[in-house]
Formats: sequence, structure tokens, C-alpha cells
Amino acid sequence: MCVLDVPGRGAYLKGMDLSRPILPRVKPTQEECRALPDLMGHIGDKWTIMVIGNLAYGPLRYKQLQREIAGISQRMLTLTLKSLEEDGLITRTVYPTVPPRVDYELTQLGWTLMEAIQPLHAWTIKYRAEVLAAREAYQRRLED
Repeated sequence: MCVLDVPGRGAYLKGMDLSRPILPRVKPTQEECRALPDLMGHIGDKWTIMVIGNLAYGPLRYKQLQREIAGISQRMLTLTLKSLEEDGLITRTVYPTVPPRVDYELTQLGWTLMEAIQPLHAWTIKYRAEVLAAREAYQRRLED
């Protein structure tokens, strides 16, 4: 059975009883369960999150995105943009100029994903140091 725990909006885990879900469990249908890994794979990918985050500042051209997203290869950016366009999260607008100009922009659906990503971004900034410290402690334990 596919069961999701949906955290409460603005809930803080410190001091909470984590033996129970924060909110009642959501029980998706079997069809929703089968579709979940595919969609989560698309929207949970680090490059997807980086592209969506950059497009939140407005339309960007391919080269602008490539410059803004450190470490992304041309191939991965192309695949990510095609996937996001296919999922209806971004639009690709081609202008009839020489050379052709192509802009990428969030759709209304893309903006809803951006709204979901913002709390994750805030969490990452807030807890980055703790995560890095935990990684270092883990590595030290492995070395002992």
C-alpha cells in the first residue's frame, strides 16, 4: 500500500511526538501510487529544482540558465527543460529572429511547484550547517 505522511504547514519537529504523523495520512488510490514515483522523480530532481528556482525571477534564455546553474551540463539542461515543458511546468517561446531567440518561463502550474519548493529552500538554508556537521561526524565514525 502507498501511504504518504503530509507534514503540517509551519510545523516544527523539535519537541514534537514523531511517533504519530503530523497530519492524518493521505491514502492515494492505486493509480496515484503508480504515478507517484514518475512524477516525484521529475519534480524532485536537483536540476529541476534549480531550473524552477531560477525561472522564478522571470523568463530566461538557455545560456542564461546554463550560466546561473553551476555544474549543469548542456545535455542535462536540455533534457531538464524538455521534461519540464512536457510536464506543463514551463513554456518555451521561440522568437523569429536571427539567430533565433528562445525564452523559458514558468507556467501557472510551474508557479505552484515553486510555491512547494520555497519551504524546502528555506529549510536547506536554515539547516545546512547541521547537515554538514552530521556528515562530518558520520565520516569520523566510519574512520574509527
